[in-house]
Amino acid sequence: MTTATAPLIEAPQLPGWDHVVSGKVRELYVPAGVEPSSAEEVLVVATDRISAYDHSLQPGIPDKGRLLTGISLFWFDQLADIVPHHVLSGDDVPEAVAGRALRCRGLDMVALECIARGHLTGSGLADYRAGGSVGGHVLPAGLVEASRLEPAIFTPSTKAGPGEHDENITVAQARELLGEELTAQLESLTLAVFERARRIAAERGIILADTKLEFGRSRVDGTLMLGDEVLTPDSSRFWSADEHVPGRTPPSLDKQFVRDWLTSAASGWSKGSALPPPVLPDEVVAQTRARYVEAYERLTGESF
Repeated sequence: MTTATAPLIEAPQLPGWDHVVSGKVRELYVPAGVEPSSAEEVLVVATDRISAYDHSLQPGIPDKGRLLTGISLFWFDQLADIVPHHVLSGDDVPEAVAGRALRCRGLDMVALECIARGHLTGSGLADYRAGGSVGGHVLPAGLVEASRLEPAIFTPSTKAGPGEHDENITVAQARELLGEELTAQLESLTLAVFERARRIAAERGIILADTKLEFGRSRVDGTLMLGDEVLTPDSSRFWSADEHVPGRTPPSLDKQFVRDWLTSAASGWSKGSALPPPVLPDEVVAQTRARYVEAYERLTGESF
């Protein structure tokens, strides 16, 4: 097994912008000379890097940055009447990052991952099997992998720092962290976004199983806004509707394909290993890209 060492991240130098931080997938910039914590505008650049189980993997997925940016722009447009979002422009960006960068409002992010689940899978299924509930929602007995949840449920998680893991919490625990009013607002907006997106995806033959959203407050006027990426194959589970069978995990059009390979015998790696994950084989990279492209084309109706 060939393992991947931590990639040396060298963010491009962009005229008029100061680089602030490199995330596992994105680079963040602020206007030159502006204090990052008070910047009212930021430049968010999506790279081709891919992460899983809190590891940055090698190599990246060709065109992934452009695909994520295009899918996010599609969804922000579809959701603008439900909740304001942070995007200012996807056009007026430095040429070196054109197509994968967005000029956005600077937000002070809410310290909560806002997850909506419309089908039972992943960590939600694990919680259900352990105690019959997910995020504090007691669910009916007899549910299985990929069972539909109607209505969808809000299941928040903590927002972990670098090197730490997000932790699923109950809505009651979220209220203790953020207060009753803000938690209620986040739950309402998350479920409204999810139901709109679930309907739109279904019209395109895609099941939106679950998604993670992030919100923040504008540094200009304090407005609560949808930030980060939205409803991409990195932050959501997408399944083809014609392959959905309760009791089985449908083939995914998202990052789950990479997670599944990493935890398979073929990779020779386990999540609890002290070793970094192996280098992704060429065929895994190609198949992952194909899934992202399919998600882009089916959702947006445009050829990539």
